[in-house]
Amino acid sequence: MAATPSIHEEQKLGKVFDRQLFRRLLTYIGPHRRLAIGAVLLILLSSMLQLVGPLTTAVALDLFIRPLDGANEMASVSRWVAGGLDALGIEPDRRAGVAGAGATLALSLMLAFFVLYAQSWLMQVMGQRVMYDLRQQIFAHLQRLSVRHLDRTPVGRLVTRATTDVAALNELFASGLVHIVGDIVLLVGILLVLFALDWRLALISFIVLPLLGTLTLWFKTRARRSYRAVRVLIARINAYLQEHIGGMAIVQLFGRETRARDDFAAINAEHRDANVRSIFYYAVYFPGVELITSIGAGLIVWYGGGQVIQGALSIGALVAFLQYVQRFYQPLADLSEKYNVLQAAMASAERIFELLDTPPEIASPPDAHGARPRGAFTFERVTFGYRQAEPVLHDIELDVAAGETIAVVGHTGAGKSTLANLLLRFYDVDEGRVLVDGVDVRDWDLASLRGGIAMVLQDVFLFSGTIADNIRLGHPEITDAQVRAAAREVHALPFIERLPDGFDTRVRERGAGLSVGQKQLIAFARALAFDPAILVLDEATASIDTETEQIIQSALDRLLVGRTSLVIAHRLSTIQRADRIVVMHSGAVREQGTHQALLAQGGLYHTLHQLQYATATAAGG
Repeated sequence: MAATPSIHEEQKLGKVFDRQLFRRLLTYIGPHRRLAIGAVLLILLSSMLQLVGPLTTAVALDLFIRPLDGANEMASVSRWVAGGLDALGIEPDRRAGVAGAGATLALSLMLAFFVLYAQSWLMQVMGQRVMYDLRQQIFAHLQRLSVRHLDRTPVGRLVTRATTDVAALNELFASGLVHIVGDIVLLVGILLVLFALDWRLALISFIVLPLLGTLTLWFKTRARRSYRAVRVLIARINAYLQEHIGGMAIVQLFGRETRARDDFAAINAEHRDANVRSIFYYAVYFPGVELITSIGAGLIVWYGGGQVIQGALSIGALVAFLQYVQRFYQPLADLSEKYNVLQAAMASAERIFELLDTPPEIASPPDAHGARPRGAFTFERVTFGYRQAEPVLHDIELDVAAGETIAVVGHTGAGKSTLANLLLRFYDVDEGRVLVDGVDVRDWDLASLRGGIAMVLQDVFLFSGTIADNIRLGHPEITDAQVRAAAREVHALPFIERLPDGFDTRVRERGAGLSVGQKQLIAFARALAFDPAILVLDEATASIDTETEQIIQSALDRLLVGRTSLVIAHRLSTIQRADRIVVMHSGAVREQGTHQALLAQGGLYHTLHQLQYATATAAGG
């Protein structure tokens, strides 16, 4: 179900060109403006160099290869060159002229090669740097977003923003944007040259432009629909693969391989068919452009050839016209391709900026309290719900002194973990206040608040890296000695030393290769290494076997000394020595007291204890 919003999100195409979005995109070029300016200058030079070849050919034909007696038959440039030679009193040498024309043509081609190489290099470098800046900004923004926002947004969509969408913008910066400028300059240059050579033949050449425009409009419309379909279907494929690879154990356990394969085959076939349809449009368009180009060339040969026979046009001008017209239609076809690049970039930019414009719901205030927590915390008449009008906590009153160990128990859904989320300010309360050392958590600097609290969850998350990296979590001030000492305190040192590389052993994705108990011990060592004032254990021993739990329990007896501890647990055997036990039910505090006092009351805690005791006895029997 989570994949559906992501699929709908990928359908968004927006405007082909959005001026406001485009101006915002240009701000990312600002730090790299030298590269951009250099690339633009080079593409302009490249466009001008493409005008040299046909003119050189015309001069060589009209002055040297087939010199004409009537100057009126010459192309304008040929007349200009001939006039210049006459003014200098130079008699044209046919062999030297042909050699010079050939050298000019070769030099222009070589120069064009180096110009295009330099321009391509500059644009690719600029594109990569813009991608780097964007991805850095996106990742930094994701780290500031609230847990609430991350909970309701599919992970695949967020990953797509930093990968696929940024890559679409790279294609715009690295190839589309500057080449559009170059194509427009080349078209304008060819138009000017054609009309300078012969305006009548130029008009004949453009008779086929309406045909080309109609074909381009047809292609543009169909390609847009095809692009949308392919993008939606690839999103479905990615979502399906992510879900089923992550749940492959369940697929195999329940023998669902055949059904899963058939479902994937159906989605994959839709994607294949959509791509085939898009290939059809491309297969029609580009040969169609070639056909229209050939018709244009045929009209030039028909009309221009007649002009040459009548002596009104030189053969060099006719050859130049044919070469220019071929070069004129190619940028028009390229502009249609750039249309798709621009469209994809605008859609990606809209999605990226929509994410970047999402304000963090949880942030430090301007005059934030920045001291390190000492350990006391209080819940004052707290009411909270993850959704509006659906509170999971009701009027919670709880006061915990520094150094006190408090355990919270209750049925699933009672609101136990929510207390920890509010204490760490992953969410803000709807009513009431959460205080740490007498200061509202909304007035704390987030880094200072969370830096004084360590949390160990039931589902331990380990990052790629070494065992030591996962204990210090990128804080170089935590020395190797402190890492080792923390591991020793929680009895993780024996199993770590048995690993092939000890603390330098590489951890695979999410800790694959380590047992649940070993990952839990690493998490305990991580919490201890940061020396927190407040320790939160959220079902931290629920997935650990009895023997490992006993090892951890002996370490916790020393770990909890001098720290305020909030222990959330289902198994009552793990919290009997807590200073105070808080019993929650349906989002409210129902009972408080020590283990013995609560048993003596004969209330909800007594019932929970009896149920667990009966279950344990039945299991043992």
